[in-house]
Amino acid sequence: MPLPDYSEEKEKCKNFLKDFYEETDSGKSYTYAEQLKRLAHREQVELLVSIDDVCEIDPELAQAIQQNTRRYSQIFSEAVTELLPQFKTREVLAKDILDVYIEHRLLLQQRLRGSGSMRDPRNMYPPELLQRFDIHFKAAATQRPLSVREVRADSIGKLVSVRGIVTRATEVKPVMVVATYTCDQCGAESYQPIRSPVFMPLVTCPGEECQKNKSGGRLYLQTRGSKFEKFQEIKIQENSDQVPVGSIPRTMTVYARGEVTRLAMPGDHVSITGVYLPMAQQGFRAMTQGLLSDTYLEAHRIAKIKKMDEDESESSALSEEEIDSLVSEQNLYDKLASSLAPEIYGHEDIKKALLLLLVSGVDKSPHGMKIRGSINVCLMGDPGVAKSQLLSYIDRLAPRSQLTTGRGSSGVGLTAAVMKDNITGEMTLEGGALVLADQGVCCIDEFDKMMEADRTAIHEVMEQQTVSIAKAGIMTTLNARVSILAAANPAYGRYNIKKSAEANIQLPAALLSRFDLLWLIRDKCDSENDLRLAQHVTYVHQHSVQPPSQFEPLDMKLMSRYIAAAKLHNPVIPEGLTDFIVGMYVDLRREARANRGGMNQTFTSARTLLALLRLSTALARLRLVDVVEREDVEEAMRLMEMSKQSLQEDDRGKRHVRPIDAIYSLIREMAEPDTVRFEDARQRILAKGFTPDQFETCLEEYERLNVWQINQSRTQILFI
Repeated sequence: MPLPDYSEEKEKCKNFLKDFYEETDSGKSYTYAEQLKRLAHREQVELLVSIDDVCEIDPELAQAIQQNTRRYSQIFSEAVTELLPQFKTREVLAKDILDVYIEHRLLLQQRLRGSGSMRDPRNMYPPELLQRFDIHFKAAATQRPLSVREVRADSIGKLVSVRGIVTRATEVKPVMVVATYTCDQCGAESYQPIRSPVFMPLVTCPGEECQKNKSGGRLYLQTRGSKFEKFQEIKIQENSDQVPVGSIPRTMTVYARGEVTRLAMPGDHVSITGVYLPMAQQGFRAMTQGLLSDTYLEAHRIAKIKKMDEDESESSALSEEEIDSLVSEQNLYDKLASSLAPEIYGHEDIKKALLLLLVSGVDKSPHGMKIRGSINVCLMGDPGVAKSQLLSYIDRLAPRSQLTTGRGSSGVGLTAAVMKDNITGEMTLEGGALVLADQGVCCIDEFDKMMEADRTAIHEVMEQQTVSIAKAGIMTTLNARVSILAAANPAYGRYNIKKSAEANIQLPAALLSRFDLLWLIRDKCDSENDLRLAQHVTYVHQHSVQPPSQFEPLDMKLMSRYIAAAKLHNPVIPEGLTDFIVGMYVDLRREARANRGGMNQTFTSARTLLALLRLSTALARLRLVDVVEREDVEEAMRLMEMSKQSLQEDDRGKRHVRPIDAIYSLIREMAEPDTVRFEDARQRILAKGFTPDQFETCLEEYERLNVWQINQSRTQILFI
C-alpha cells in the first residue's frame, strides 16, 4: 500500500470543510463553513467533524481518518488554521492573555530588528500556541460500539466507540500544552510543545547568540507565556451484562481535554468516542515495565446513554402533543402503575407506590433546614412474592440507579471510601452506591441480611440526604439525594402470624420510621388467586410477554420520559387542605395509641405526616399539575392503609368478611344515633383503604335492603 501524500490529504480536508452542505427547507446549509466563521471570531471553541459527513464526500478519506485518527486530527487542525483568515470578517475584540503576550513579543522584535529584516513572525511560534480551537471526530452511525473488553491491540491509533459506566472522574485541572522558557543570558524565548503526560524541561538555551558565544545560558520556565488546557481523567467500567461468566468487570482510563471535560459524572452510563493509544512511560518506570504498555482512550466525544437501551439520551423530552394525549386518557394513574413490570402478576397497589417513588415528592428548604422530597419504600414479605424482580425492574427503569444486596455491601461501599489518586498521589474520596445514585434510586435487596454496623450508615442518607465523612484528614459532606427501595424477608423467613409485627420485622424503630411506606406482603392460600397467578406465570413462561390485560402497557422509554416530565412540576399544598391533613394524622395517632398492645401495629410518628405530604405531592406531579387536591391526599392515605392491610386480615379461625359488610360496620359505628353525615362517612371509609367504588356499591346495596336511606342532596345517611 503506497504511503499517502499528506499535502493532498490536507487539500481534501480543506475542500470538505468549505464545500460540504446539507439540503434544508430554506436551501443549502454549509455546516462546517458556518462553524469556521464562528471559530474565526472566537464564538466557538470545538469543531466536531462527523465521519458520516466525510463519508458522503470522500469514503476513502473517512476510512483513513478512522484508521489513523491522531495524524488526521493534526491535518484537520492545519487545514482549519489556513482557512480561518478567509472566514474572518471583523476584528476580534475579546483577547486572552496569550494574544496580548504574542502581540507584545512581535512589537518588541520589530523595534529591535526593524520591520524589513523580519521573516513571518508567526513561524517562530509553535502551532499549538496559536491554535484556539479543538478538532474532534464523531464516530460513524454504522460503527458498532464496543465494550471495554472488546477494545484490543488492533484498535491502537484508531477511532473507537466504547460504552460503559463511569466509576470515577477526577477534578478538572490545567495541563501544560506548550512550555515557554526565557534565557537568562540573551533573553531569547524558547518553546517546547508537550504531547505526553510527562516531559523533560529544556535546560540550555538553543538561541543563536548563546550558541555563537557559547555562554551556556540557562532557561527559566515562564508560566504566563505557556499554554494550558483543561484536563480530566475518567475511569469507565463495562456494564454487568457485558461481563462473561466467571469474570470480573474490566476498567479503562479515559483522558478528556478541553471542551470534553465535565461531561460525565460517576454513575452515568456513557458512550465515549476517542482514539485508543499506548501510554508512554519514561525513566525507571519504563525500565521496569519492559515491553508492556499501559493504554488509555483520548476522548473526542462523550454522550450520556440510557441504561435500558442503547440510545443516547439527547432528545428525550416529551412533546406537548404526547403530554396532552397521555393526560387526556382515562385512568392514567392505574395505567402507569400497571405498566410497571407488567410480567409480574398482581401487586397493583405496590406498583403504585413504586411509581410514586420514581416520581418522588418536592424538596423543601425553609430557612436553611432541609426536608427531603424523595420517597423511601421497604417491601417486606414472604419468599416468592417477586420482591427482587420488582427491584431489578425499577433499577432498569430509573435514569440513575444502583442495585446492591445486603450481604454484598459494606458501610463504606454504600457511602464513600478514601482512595489514593494515582496521578497526584493525594488521598481522594470515591463515592459508594448511595452517592453514585444521587438524584436517583438505590435498590437494596436482602436488606434484613445486612450487618447492623453497615445498616447504620444508611440512617443519615435516608433523612438528611447527605453522607458525612471524617477520614484520613478529609472532612466533608457528600450529597446523596436518593430514594431507597429495600426488600427484606421477615425475621423467621416467613411472616409468623402468631407473633407481633415488631417481632416479625425486627428492624429498629429509628430505621422503620424513615421508610414512608413499609409494605408487608403475605403469601396467603387462596384457590381463585392461586389459579390466576399460575395461569399468568405459565403464559409469561411460554410466550415471554405478559398476557392480555385491561390496559395496554406503556413502553419503558415512554414511561421514563413521562416520569422525567412529571419531575419538572413542583406542586404546593393549598391552605384549604391543611385542616383535612392534620385531622387525618391526628386520627392515625389516636388509632396507634388505642391499639398500642395490638399484634399488628407498626410505628407511627411525625415522619408519617411528612410521608403523607410527600406521597400527595408525588400524586399531583403524576397528573402534571402544580396544586395538590383532596383526591391526592385521600389516595396517599389509602396507600398507607393498604400497606398494612395484609396484617389486619388475620385468618386464624375467622370467616372472610366482604368489603361491603366491613364498610357497613364502620358506618354503623359512626351513627349518632341514627344519622351520619355523608362526607364524614366517605372520608372515614377511604382512609381505611377502601375504594370509592366499594363505598358506592355498599350504599346502593343496603339502601335496596331498606337498611338506610340517603337524602336527595346526598349529605346525610339515615338508618331506618
